[in-house]
Amino acid sequence: MNRGKKVFRHLLTHWALPLARRLTPSSAMVSAPLSLSPGLRTMGIIVNVAAFAAPVMAAAADEPRRPNIVVILGDDMGFADMGSYGSEIKTPNLDSLAKDGVRFTNFYTHASSSPTRSMLLTGVDTHVNGLGNMDEWTAPNQWGVDGYEGYLNDRVVTLPQLLKDAGYHTYMVGKWHMGKDPKQIPAARGFERDFSLLDGAGSYWDMTNFTGASPQSVFTEDGRYLKRLPDDYYATKTYTDKMIGFIDANRGDGKPFFAYVSHQAPHDPFQLPREWRNRHVGEYDKGWDAVRQERLKRQIELGIMPAGTQLAERMWFLPDPIVLAPATRAILGKKMELYAGMMENLDFHVGRLIDHLKKIGEYENTIFIVFGDNGAEGNDLFAQIAGTPGTRDYLYAAIKWSQTHPNAWGDPGSYVSYGPMWAQASMTPFSQYKGWLAEGGIRNALIVSGPAVKRPKGSINQGLMHVADLMPTLLEIAGAGYPKTYGGHEVPALSGTSWVPMLAGRAETPRTEQEYLAWEIFGNRAVRQGEWKLRWQYEPFGTGDWELFNLTADPAERRNLATERPEKVKELVALWESYVRTNKVILPSRSVFEALKDKLPQRVPDDPGYPPLFYKRQFMPPKDMVADPKP
Repeated sequence: MNRGKKVFRHLLTHWALPLARRLTPSSAMVSAPLSLSPGLRTMGIIVNVAAFAAPVMAAAADEPRRPNIVVILGDDMGFADMGSYGSEIKTPNLDSLAKDGVRFTNFYTHASSSPTRSMLLTGVDTHVNGLGNMDEWTAPNQWGVDGYEGYLNDRVVTLPQLLKDAGYHTYMVGKWHMGKDPKQIPAARGFERDFSLLDGAGSYWDMTNFTGASPQSVFTEDGRYLKRLPDDYYATKTYTDKMIGFIDANRGDGKPFFAYVSHQAPHDPFQLPREWRNRHVGEYDKGWDAVRQERLKRQIELGIMPAGTQLAERMWFLPDPIVLAPATRAILGKKMELYAGMMENLDFHVGRLIDHLKKIGEYENTIFIVFGDNGAEGNDLFAQIAGTPGTRDYLYAAIKWSQTHPNAWGDPGSYVSYGPMWAQASMTPFSQYKGWLAEGGIRNALIVSGPAVKRPKGSINQGLMHVADLMPTLLEIAGAGYPKTYGGHEVPALSGTSWVPMLAGRAETPRTEQEYLAWEIFGNRAVRQGEWKLRWQYEPFGTGDWELFNLTADPAERRNLATERPEKVKELVALWESYVRTNKVILPSRSVFEALKDKLPQRVPDDPGYPPLFYKRQFMPPKDMVADPKP
C-alpha cells in the first residue's frame, strides 16, 4: 500500500496536476465516485485525466521540443588555439563539437572582454548598452555619459531575461565583468542560477585580485555575495561542477535550459594543476615563428584559410627566436607550455559537460556555441596593474604574486602571461592581438553544433558574422521574440542579424555585401563591409590615420591600400560616421595606448633574414684547403 501511495504521489505531482493546470477549469475537475475504494479512486483519477490528456499529449508530440542552449566562452582564447583551427594543442572535446557542427572563419567579437560580453547578452552595440568603454579604462570625457556606465545599463534587456520569460531555465557560471552592485549582477539580469566571478580576472585558486585598492575578487552564487570559495576550488573545474549541478537540479520538469559557461581560462595568470603543466615540455623551444608557420600550414590543409595565405608580419619589436640563446628560448617556451596546458584543461572540463549531457539524454537536443571573447592577450596586463616601484600596487604585486621562479609557475601566487610573441601564434595568421582592431584583436574561431544546424557536419563557412547576432539567433531558435518595451520602458533596437537561415543551409551569410560592421574601443576604430576593412589605430600599431585592407586577398593586413583606393576610403569613412551618429560614439580623451609610441622601438619593416649579420653562419672553408700554421 505504501508503495502504491508513492506511485500515486509521483503521478499526481509530476504528471496529473501539471496537466490539470494546463486544462480548462471544468475539464481539470475530474474525480472518481467517492463510493469507490481508495485504490479504485486512484485508478479513476489516472484513467480520467489520461483520457483528457490523450489529445493534448498527441498534439504536444507533434510539436518540436525546444533545444537547450550552451554557450561556451573562452577568455582570451586565440583563433588558432583549437585543434580544429590548426593548433598542435590537443582539444578533442571542442574538436568533437566542430566535427558534429560547423566552423566559421569570419566571426567577429570586440577587442576586449566586457564589451564583447555586453553584446553577446544584449544584441546591442556597446556604446548603447553601457560598455562603450571598459569600466577599468573609461576616459574622463566619457564619465557620467549614457552608454559609458561600465556595466549593463537599465535601458537594455538581456538574453537570459527573455529566455526565462519564454520558459527556459537560465544558468551562468564563470566570469561576468559587467557590474558588481546588486542591480547589476547575473541574478538581477535574468539568470536563475549562477556561480560567478564579477571581476575581469584573478587567481584560479582563491580570491586574490590584482590591486591594493581591490585586493579580493568578488563572487556571487545564486544572487548572494560569497564570503569564501569552496574548499576544493579551482576555477575551471568548479565552474563545470556548478553548471552540471544546476542542470541536474531541474531535470525532468520538461523545461529547456540556457547555460552560459563563461570560462576564465585561458586568461592569464596561467595557473593550473601540476599534472597539466608538463604535457608539452620542450615543444615550444623552437620559437613562435615556427609555431605560426606550422599552424598556418594546418589551417590551409583543413580549409580554415585559403591556399596562398601569408602570415602577418611578426611584431617589429619582437626578436626572431633563432637569434635567442637556447636557455632564453626554453624559458619563453615554458610560458607557452603553460598556456597549452590551460587550453587542454579547459577542453577536459568542456568534455565533462558534454559527457554529462550525453549521459542524461540531453546532448542531441542541445545547441553548442563555442568561441573566444577577443583576440589573444599580448599586452603585459600585470605590468600595467603593478605600475612602478614605490607604488602601492607594485608592493601589493610583490607580496601577493611573489612566486616568480619557473618551477613555481602555475602555483597560487604566480603570475605568468606569454607575451606578444605567443599571442601572435594564438592569432595565426592574423595581425596583432587583444585591444587592437587589427584582425588579431577581433576575429575569432566559432563552432556551432546541434539541432538548429542543418549544414553538413564538419563543414566550414565564411559568412560575415558578429557576436551581437547571437541575441536574435537564439531568441528565434527558442521561439521567443524581442520586445519594443521591457519593464515599462523602450529598449534599443537589435544591431545583430539572426543566423537561423544560414545555419539551416538556406543562406551562406547572414549579411549582404552592403551591410557593414563597425567597432570603437580605446580610441581605435574600424569598419568592415564585404571584403573591405578600414581601420584607425594609435601609433605605432597603426599610423594614426585610416588604413585600408582587402581581407579576401590579404587577411593578414600586410598591404595598406588607402593611397591607391581613396574613393573606397571615403565610402567606408562615411559608414563609420553613420555608425558614430547612430550609436552616439564619444572618442576618448585618454587611451590606455596613448604613450605606447614612446615606449616601443621605432617601427620598421619585417624582412626575414635582415640584417644578414645576425644570420650569417660560421664560414667553413673547403676541407682540402685547410692547413696547420707553418713553423
